[in-house]
Amino acid sequence: MAKKRILVLCIDRDNDLYEKVKISGPVVGKQANIEAATKLILKDPEEADANTIFEAVNIYDSISKENNAEVVTITGDRSLGYFADREMTKQLDMVLRHFRADSCILVSDGASDEQVIPIIQSRMKIDSVKLVVIKQAKELEKTYFVLLEKLKEPHYARIIWGIPALIILMLIISEFLGFGWKLAGVAIGLYFLIMAAGFEENIIRAFSGFHFSVEKISFILYLSALPLLIISLVLGYQEFLTRVAETPETLKLSAYVLLKMLLILPWAVELLILGRILDLLHERKKYAVVKYGLYAISVFILWAVFTVASEWVIATVYFSDFVATLIGGMIATFISIRIMEWMKMRLLTSMKLESKEVLTELGAYIGKIVGVDKRKNLIIVQTPFGHRLDFDFDRISDVGERVMIK
Repeated sequence: MAKKRILVLCIDRDNDLYEKVKISGPVVGKQANIEAATKLILKDPEEADANTIFEAVNIYDSISKENNAEVVTITGDRSLGYFADREMTKQLDMVLRHFRADSCILVSDGASDEQVIPIIQSRMKIDSVKLVVIKQAKELEKTYFVLLEKLKEPHYARIIWGIPALIILMLIISEFLGFGWKLAGVAIGLYFLIMAAGFEENIIRAFSGFHFSVEKISFILYLSALPLLIISLVLGYQEFLTRVAETPETLKLSAYVLLKMLLILPWAVELLILGRILDLLHERKKYAVVKYGLYAISVFILWAVFTVASEWVIATVYFSDFVATLIGGMIATFISIRIMEWMKMRLLTSMKLESKEVLTELGAYIGKIVGVDKRKNLIIVQTPFGHRLDFDFDRISDVGERVMIK
């Protein structure tokens, strides 16, 4: 009878192994794990992850005689949340490509690591979960770590620390400008609407693509955009001081301020986008350039719409002009999207996609591309288990060394 293939899986979600002793995951094998845990505990004797790795090795020793076992430690990211889960998913898929486990024994040092259980269960059966608790009551430890880890995760940090900070800042600015609590209320209300609509992560992901470095071509453009942003804010503030006495209507006052800011602000945004496009071209990521090209066009469309809307509010153009601009903007947006989609299709059909690995946006490994159907606009992906899956070109979100799908 064939021995059962069991993976003893140790979790280091906050990536202490790399942060403290520069050991990258996954750590595979008994000897490699012992060496990693030894280095970690010598560096930090109070580190719970070291004890967790030793416990994983101990479990491996106890089951390896009767089973075909392997012990592995996978690591996440110090920012936790999405980035940690994505990295652990990538490492787990890598391990499973080389060791086809029937099930696993999960070894963890606390409640935070337990959040990865659904990711593991989507790939294999979990026979047992071992929590290693060091000199603390289990429930107290779990409660402490849940609170501590949640505060470290960017998503919860933005809520717990970001919202109070935003309220304080907006209240100070509102009081300075003479709006009282109203401006702060509008800003917080907009933030909650963005969160409720699910746009928050998309906005953060869009801005996370901008990397500031003196070694990049885009640095000069990013640097040039900064004074333009500051000038646009100063122009808006000066217009507010000029108009506040003679314009009691808040809507008209806001329109005057917005018109002044729109003289410079769009060009600052365009410089940022142009910088990102240059970086992508330098990195040979032509597929992503199309998306930022659409962003650049959208900035001009929004500039036109908001400019005419502000002019209509202060009665320098007719309402029909605003409607015409709005309709023109919608038509231009539709045409731009169709052109960009056509360009993406052309780029995909001209690229060599065969043999590239395919992952989801969460980092889950799907398989390798074994074929491209240009007539049906499909990529054909073979999973590690030999199954073939078809994905529309529309589902491709990024193409680089690997292909990301939605």
